[in-house]
Amino acid sequence: MRQSEFKRRRKALMQQVGKGNIALIASASSRTRNRDVEYPFRQDSDFYYLTGFNEAESLAVFIPGRKQGEYILFCREFDEQKALWEGAHAGLEGATKHYEADDSFPIDDMGDILPGMLENKSKVFYPMGRDSELDHQLLEWINNIRKQSRSGVNAPGELVSLEHILHEMRLFKSAAELKLMRRAAAVSAKAHVRAMRQCRPGMYEYQVEAELIHEFIQEGLRAVAYPSIVAGGKNACVLHYTENKDKLKKGDLLLIDAGVECDHYAADITRTFPVSGKFSEAQSQLYQLVLDAQYAAIEQVQPGLPWNKAHDVSVEVLTKGLVKLGLLKGRVSKLIKDEEYKQFYMHRIGHWLGMDVHDVGDYKLNDQWRVLEPGMVLTIEPGLYIPADCETVDEKWRGIGIRIEDDVLVTRDGPEVLTDGAPKTIADIETLMRETDAA
Repeated sequence: MRQSEFKRRRKALMQQVGKGNIALIASASSRTRNRDVEYPFRQDSDFYYLTGFNEAESLAVFIPGRKQGEYILFCREFDEQKALWEGAHAGLEGATKHYEADDSFPIDDMGDILPGMLENKSKVFYPMGRDSELDHQLLEWINNIRKQSRSGVNAPGELVSLEHILHEMRLFKSAAELKLMRRAAAVSAKAHVRAMRQCRPGMYEYQVEAELIHEFIQEGLRAVAYPSIVAGGKNACVLHYTENKDKLKKGDLLLIDAGVECDHYAADITRTFPVSGKFSEAQSQLYQLVLDAQYAAIEQVQPGLPWNKAHDVSVEVLTKGLVKLGLLKGRVSKLIKDEEYKQFYMHRIGHWLGMDVHDVGDYKLNDQWRVLEPGMVLTIEPGLYIPADCETVDEKWRGIGIRIEDDVLVTRDGPEVLTDGAPKTIADIETLMRETDAA
């Protein structure tokens, strides 16, 4: 992504912060996995959104109207030994030259320099609670400034949540962001197709997971957006199953919930398909019901409609279908009112999607479901999960778990499904798997 995109975001942020105030945000920290081995570093999404700077031990400062420059970056100084062992890093010169900071200072000097920047500011916009050590330092600096009041120096009088501004900005995706999300969606869809083609009875769930990862890395994307769910048979009824260790059985379904990141932007796809390549009658009836619910819900992803409309529609379609198939008994309206459907459909229809797979942004404004607007991206993912020990339904339904999930962009002309590269109709799935067997 070009630096002009980050610059535009910083400008928009500082317009809302306003002159006479200051905003701070820290990078993610490196995390130790065990002994001297670290987890792969993943930058804090909010920090990256404003800076494009992908290093730990950094702090971004925004001071609207500052004559010497409004954007200051505290980071690690260039270290030749570190570069030799761990690879290139920006250093102070790179922070200004390549990341367009107006000023850069060593992170070790933050305690000497930043307090002066806080002086005579009215408000500090800051994500409190993310970094307890920095929280403590900030309050200590402010208290020390207060002690200087007799010398005419004023301390900030208010701490304001930076997320309130920043997360509303992140909710609406620019053309540059959508380009990355389309790339993540396309690669993730290819991985799901590969999994369908390679799947065979007798394989293990982790072997199918390996096929997903193979496709991600072959396409040059190494970071998964979240731990992949590869759940065969009754494991699909565990919503966040990630053990991925069991053998796949002939006649079972396989539910895969997996997506990759492209430059910090996530895809999130779920597909459910038969291990043997052909749905049974019971499986196809439940699967088609979930697919019908998804199609109906996607139609509600329209500008001007409330967020919750898609969920309500999915509940109505699924409840009617469950009554028709005999899994629920009673009047549809009463079953919905009493939430009887929740024994088989216990989650909501979806979530915001962006730099985080469960992305930021309010779902309600003033205690009302917010209205969808162009530029928002969300998932639509109805499901049905019939526990293997559910004695209230016919045995043929037991142990079947189905979810179908796509990433959907709100446009002025209606919904755009970003993940339509992964087949999901019964005919398309069976044809793909049959062609693979023939080959």
